[in-house]
Amino acid sequence: MSDISNFSGLGGAGASELFQLLRDGRPRTRTELAEQMGLARSTVTLRIEALMELGLVGFVDEAVSTGGRPSSRIALRAGSKAVLGVDIGASHLRVALTDLAGHRLREAGRTLEVSQGPEVVLKAVVELCNELMEESDRATDDLLAIGVGVPGPVEHRTGRPINPPIMPGWNGFDVPGFLQDHFHVPVLVDNDVNIMALGERNVAWPDVDNLLFVKIATGIGAGIVSSGMLQRGADGVAGDIGHIRVHSGNGVPCHCGNQDCLEAVASGPAVATKLRALGLDAQTGEDVVRLVGAGNTDAVHAVRQAGRDVGEVLSACVSLINPSVIVVGGSMTLTGEHFIAGIREMVYSRTIPLATQHLRIVQSGSGLDAGVLGASMLAIHHAMSPQRIDEMVNGLSGATK
Repeated sequence: MSDISNFSGLGGAGASELFQLLRDGRPRTRTELAEQMGLARSTVTLRIEALMELGLVGFVDEAVSTGGRPSSRIALRAGSKAVLGVDIGASHLRVALTDLAGHRLREAGRTLEVSQGPEVVLKAVVELCNELMEESDRATDDLLAIGVGVPGPVEHRTGRPINPPIMPGWNGFDVPGFLQDHFHVPVLVDNDVNIMALGERNVAWPDVDNLLFVKIATGIGAGIVSSGMLQRGADGVAGDIGHIRVHSGNGVPCHCGNQDCLEAVASGPAVATKLRALGLDAQTGEDVVRLVGAGNTDAVHAVRQAGRDVGEVLSACVSLINPSVIVVGGSMTLTGEHFIAGIREMVYSRTIPLATQHLRIVQSGSGLDAGVLGASMLAIHHAMSPQRIDEMVNGLSGATK
C-alpha cells in the first residue's frame, strides 16, 4: 500500500473513500456517513472539510430533524468543477464543457479533416476549449481534466496514437502533452469507439454490464464493455473489428494493406463506391444516407448488404464475449432500420440461441453525441477516481506545511 500523507490528521485515502460515497449525488448527514464508513463522526468531519476546501462537496438543504437542531446534509457539488470532452472524428471536431455529473454546460464544433495533422487539429481543439471556458465564465482552476477521443488505435498508457490508418502524421504524437501545455490538467486519450461505448452506456444503459458498441461511419470499430469494465486489450486495439475479413468481398483493397476487410466492404465510403459503380451520384457516406432517404432501391439493397457484412463479424463477437446489448452508432445508422435489419438477420441466424435469447440489437440512443459524451465521462472518471482525489487532498497537505 502506498504511503498516506497527512492533512490535519486526515488520511488522503480516507477522504477519497468518503468522496466515492458522495459521487452518487445523494445528500447525507455526517452521522449517516460515519455509520456507512464505520468511523467516528469527528473523523468524517475532518474528511468533509478537506473535500469542501477542494470545492468538491458542500452543504445542501437542512435534513429533516427528529428533534433538536437539524443536521446539515453534505452532497457532491457537481457544478463547482468542470471537465472538457473532445471528440475528434475523421472529418469533424466537437468539444463540450460538462459538470461532474456529465451535464453539458457549453458545446461547440467545426468541420475539420483529421488528415490535416495533429498541430492543426489540436490547435483548433485549444481554441474551442478556451472559447467554452470564457463563455461559461469558468476559471482555469475550475477545470479538472480533459478527455479526448481520436479515430484510431491509441496506446492507453501514453495516450499516443499508434499507426492510425486515417490519421497521417499522428503516429506517436504526444496528444496529452500538447494539451497539458495549454491547460495544465490531466488529459486522457482513447480510441473514439471506446469513448462512444462509455458515453452510450452512461446515457442509455447504466445497468448493463456486458455491452458492445459498434460504430459504422468512415471506419468501423467496436467498444467492448465486459463485466462493467471497458476492455482495451493488451495493446489498446480490442474491438478493432473493421479489419476482420468478410466473405462477400471480391478482393477489395483496404488501407491497412489487406483485402476484403469489413471496413473496406461495409463502411460509408465503401457503400458509396459500390453505388458509384451502379451509376449513382454517391461520393461519401452522407450521399448514401441521402439516397436511402429518397427511397433509391439500389442504395437500400447496398445498405442492407453492408448490415449483413457487419452482422457476419458480430455473430462471431457474440459467441466470443456474449453481450446482452449491441448498440449500433455512427453516421451509417442514419439510413434507418435498413442497416440494423441486415445486422440482426445475420447475428440471429448465425449464433446459437443461448447467446441470443436475451440479446438486444438497437440503434444508439445518444446518436452523434456519443463521442463527446464519452470523452467527458473519461475525464470525469479520472477526475473523481480515488487516486486523483488522494492527489488533490495530498496537495492541500503540502500547501499547509
